[in-house]
Amino acid sequence: MSGRPEVLFPLFAGLETLPGVGPKTAQHFGQMDIETPRDVLFSLPYAVVDRRRRDTIKGVELPATLTVEITVGRHRPARGRGGAYRIHVEDTETEFELVFFHGRSRYLEDQLPEGARRVVSGKVELFDGMANMVHPEHILPVEEAHEIPDFEPVYNLTSGVTQKTRFKAAQGALSRLPDLAEWADPAQLEKEGWPKWSDAIEAAHAPAGGDDLAAHAPARARLAYDELFAHQMTLALARASERKVRGIRSEGTGRLQGKVLSALPYRPTNAQDRAIREIAEDLASDRRMNRLLQGDVGSGKTLVAFMALLTVVEAGGQGGMMAPTGILAQQHLEGLKPLAEDAGVVLELLTGRDKGAERRAKLEALKKGDIQILVGTHAVFQQDVEFRDLRLAIVDEQHRFGVRQRMELAEKGQRADVLVMTATPIPRSLALTQYGDMEVSVLDEKPPGRKPVKTAVLSTEKIEQVVDHLRKAIAEGRQCYWVCPLVDESEVMDLMAAEERFKHLRAVLGEGVVGLVHGQMPPADKDAAMLAFQEGRTQVLVATTVIEVGVNVPNASIMVIERAEIFGLAQLHQLRGRVGRGTAESTCLLMYGPPLTEGGRRRLEVLRETEDGFRIAETDLEMRGAGDMIGTAQSGLPRFHIADLEKQAALMAVAQSDARALLAADPGLTSNRGKAARVLLWLMKQDEAIRLISVG
Repeated sequence: MSGRPEVLFPLFAGLETLPGVGPKTAQHFGQMDIETPRDVLFSLPYAVVDRRRRDTIKGVELPATLTVEITVGRHRPARGRGGAYRIHVEDTETEFELVFFHGRSRYLEDQLPEGARRVVSGKVELFDGMANMVHPEHILPVEEAHEIPDFEPVYNLTSGVTQKTRFKAAQGALSRLPDLAEWADPAQLEKEGWPKWSDAIEAAHAPAGGDDLAAHAPARARLAYDELFAHQMTLALARASERKVRGIRSEGTGRLQGKVLSALPYRPTNAQDRAIREIAEDLASDRRMNRLLQGDVGSGKTLVAFMALLTVVEAGGQGGMMAPTGILAQQHLEGLKPLAEDAGVVLELLTGRDKGAERRAKLEALKKGDIQILVGTHAVFQQDVEFRDLRLAIVDEQHRFGVRQRMELAEKGQRADVLVMTATPIPRSLALTQYGDMEVSVLDEKPPGRKPVKTAVLSTEKIEQVVDHLRKAIAEGRQCYWVCPLVDESEVMDLMAAEERFKHLRAVLGEGVVGLVHGQMPPADKDAAMLAFQEGRTQVLVATTVIEVGVNVPNASIMVIERAEIFGLAQLHQLRGRVGRGTAESTCLLMYGPPLTEGGRRRLEVLRETEDGFRIAETDLEMRGAGDMIGTAQSGLPRFHIADLEKQAALMAVAQSDARALLAADPGLTSNRGKAARVLLWLMKQDEAIRLISVG
């Protein structure tokens, strides 16, 4: 598949080939990311104006947009500068005025000579008892009036591009619609009653009322499906190409795993058992594993991950676990150490802080295979680190580790199986978008012994009561996190907020009781502050959101979050998950600055009602939309022009199963439908997919 199919050439020509678009206008279009006729077709109207012709404006409730045939009467030019130029007109039953500001007499006398018949269309309003149409959008001689569409689509604009230009460009692009072979699953088309692609595009640009603009209108749903299907084809191709890379078969003996299980004080949950089994099956196959382990805060991901690591050690290989930061790598190490001791395996930590002889010794041991499990930061895995036989790489917190980094790992010549862990429950539609190329295991039960966290919502005006509550808790030997708000984008402000709170609490609770950690600190100071808190030398840790991921201090049983209403739901849920890890009753206090907005109130209520991360994530998606939820900029989430992830979550699942089924039946995309799907990938600019096909 060497280049773009010829049938698409007209759609990928320059914009200037469209009627009414010169070089200057083309530049303005560029500000809206519209660079070809294809882009014009995919930016659909967002509203529609009813311009059906009527005989009279009489009896219509004003203001309204009306189209009517009139006889032109007397002109009344503006008196002073900036005044209004008025023209008296009549339709079949009543009279009204056309009003122009800065109207030029000569031009208006040409356009609207007295006594002539014209069709005008525009917004009619009452002014001092007289109906006025100010600056009609259309003024045409009766014989040309058919140019005004009955329903006029309304497009997004930018400076230098008018509705008229947009409409003309869209009509021009529509006149070049190629007849493309069908790529959608015929059964799906029939079930939904969807039009074929070219008819759907035409219909989407000619809405006949509000219903045609809705996401579920057949033409729009069809185009959204095409967009999602192209995206899922790309992911499915990536998945197929990853699967061509032969993996390494690692069959565990169960010897080491058995030791750990018998030393555990409880039995794994059914969800943990299921995940351990799914991963073991992947490891034993000769295909490369690419699996996402998704588990809510406290669902026991660590045990599942460790069992996977032991499986490859039993099979004679090595395992590695990567974390986004040094602090988290350190924490993984602490979580895994007791399990490693039960199993009797060699576990080591390697971060950017290892220097000199010590670092050399660790690298040597890795290369010889003496270190069986390595915990480190992403960076470590990408530097001069050589394993004797790396079979499994576990990656923590996916959204900082995209498809690209996974491929880099593979290109290092390491065909290691990959398991990605995330503690952020992701609604299914988004999981499919972001991780559509992966298999997914979900931990949806909490292990025994995790106590529910009591959550209370109170106003910041009650801060002194909260401090009293803390004083008592500290006296009983308990510890507390105090999270300060992100004041605004500037880290300096965050810092000030955290330092103010730190000083206040230190003054009230005493020197040496309160520690501080924030994003601006040098890493060593941050680690020292965290360590002092972990070891119980400080009782209260004032922090900005640095602590949301992975910190584990079982003795901390109180979480205070200031200005909780400005945090995202998922973030609040993550923060709350930092307490309730020990035996003590735990509480989370959400403090808000009154007055609360409706959205803020709803978010805090959801948290108070439930600890189910998936329910919280679904609510978050409804309330904030997909882009905000993962922070589109850094999430690598594709931007869809037509599909709406919140409203069309179900379509995403259909698109995924269709894409996988098509590739399973026709891996080379050589059937008629396969060839049509190739054209779709070009049409949707799925360059990554096109590269995979041409390589494959």
